[in-house]
Amino acid sequence: MYLYIFIYLVYIFYKSRTSLYMLQQNLYNENKRYLRWIERSRDRCFNVIDFLPFLLAIFVFLRQESFIMEIVYLSITFIYVKGIYDEYKKNLSNQNKIKFNITSRIKRLYITEFLIIGLLLFFLVLTNFSGIFLVLLSLTIAFTYYFIYLVSLINKPVEKIVYYYYFNKAKNKLKDMTRLKVIGVTGSYGKTTSKNILSHVLSCKYITRPTPKNLNTPYGLMITINNYLDKFDEILIAEMGAYVNGEIKNMCEFVRPKYGILTVIGEAHLETFKTRENICRAKFELIESLDSDGACVLNLDDPYQVNYVKNELKNKVKIIWIGVENQESDFNAININSNQFGTSFDILYQGEKYHVETKLLGVHNVYNILASIALGVELKVPIKDMISKVRTILPVEHRLEMKKVGNIMMIDDAYNSNPTGARNALDVLGMMPGIKVVVTPGMIELGESEKTLNYEFGTSISKVADYVILIGEKRCLDIKRGVIDGGFSDKKIIVLNRVSDAYQELEKIKSKNSDKEVYALFENDLPDIYSEGGK
Repeated sequence: MYLYIFIYLVYIFYKSRTSLYMLQQNLYNENKRYLRWIERSRDRCFNVIDFLPFLLAIFVFLRQESFIMEIVYLSITFIYVKGIYDEYKKNLSNQNKIKFNITSRIKRLYITEFLIIGLLLFFLVLTNFSGIFLVLLSLTIAFTYYFIYLVSLINKPVEKIVYYYYFNKAKNKLKDMTRLKVIGVTGSYGKTTSKNILSHVLSCKYITRPTPKNLNTPYGLMITINNYLDKFDEILIAEMGAYVNGEIKNMCEFVRPKYGILTVIGEAHLETFKTRENICRAKFELIESLDSDGACVLNLDDPYQVNYVKNELKNKVKIIWIGVENQESDFNAININSNQFGTSFDILYQGEKYHVETKLLGVHNVYNILASIALGVELKVPIKDMISKVRTILPVEHRLEMKKVGNIMMIDDAYNSNPTGARNALDVLGMMPGIKVVVTPGMIELGESEKTLNYEFGTSISKVADYVILIGEKRCLDIKRGVIDGGFSDKKIIVLNRVSDAYQELEKIKSKNSDKEVYALFENDLPDIYSEGGK
């Protein structure tokens, strides 16, 4: 029976590690993300064979004979050995796109989990391996994902204490930096790219500190301030993301931005926001948090931003309008030209024309550059100095990043995807010479519109691509239908369950078209929580 304890501990460690990883990927169940993921991933969360020990444990509970107990414990041990082997094989074949980060929070969850398990094992031995504790231990295996959720609930008071400790530490640090200017950047998408461009162009005059990578939550801001912000920094650029209304407002109350950039209002996170109007109100929480002596950059080509300013805006902050289509904007981009090497355009500002060249691809990056230059002018940075800096901006990793992979030219837009971003990416692909291929698993978190938007994405693909590689047979049904309805040949549609297999298919396409360059747009790469067949 003591062999059972050892095998149980090994198995629960394996299973809970996967569960904690998924909890982490789902932002520790923020806005019930983890629970929703369990509901839609039941085939991954629950293994039928794990319920057999639970039934055997009930049998022990009802029949406490020594002989029966020994047989049941041995049977459960063998079942768990099989489970360990299956978990080991699964972990061996799956290469997670984002590594499991053993943070202090994860360590605290592990400690709580094994304190509970240790207590159950203690009473199991104390009661001479009685059935009731075997039942409880069996439940932790059968419902490991829910067990980890329970552990996270138990840890909530501790996490609040930890949160407020680091929150107050960051707050006090900001109070001491009286000369620091804070700029908030938000929008449905393009936040990280816009933040990085802004930091780059302002660096010709200021010492800037952008939030690293895509750290755009209150925790991300605290990490940036406590661990990265230096006493010599002059500007903090805070990327701000949100899944529900009120989150950006809370972040603004924390860092008190004086300036803001709102990229665009789109369909991202419709699953939680429900409507674009709700998204618009959430993003404008940044703008409405700015004092009257501050300034913000808005997009005159975005009807949601224009309508909100006309009808709902609650403060009188200075607004600087940018635009491509609308010539009434304060900063207007014209003569836009793009190819596989980059983009060039002219900026009209106060009757003057300024020529801009960049290695970045896509019209959306024209908007991002316009916004950064517009705010830079407000901060007294010479416009010609900023234009010189724009020439040296490199693409953000996995955001329309052009690179050579084997014999293929890869347009890596795999970070995430949304309807507007996908259209921009297809426009970029359409400018490329040679054979054009789209590799995609589709778009997610679009609420009730997800099927329709993926279908429309498919029809758009059919107008640009020569081949389509879809990742995830079930998830891509709507895209495939859209591609076919757009007049695309079924013979040029390849469906796979792992994105890693796409490279072999691309090499096959290249061998068939050896005299032409093959450009492959990797549009989106779903997190592991959406994977159908691993990576």
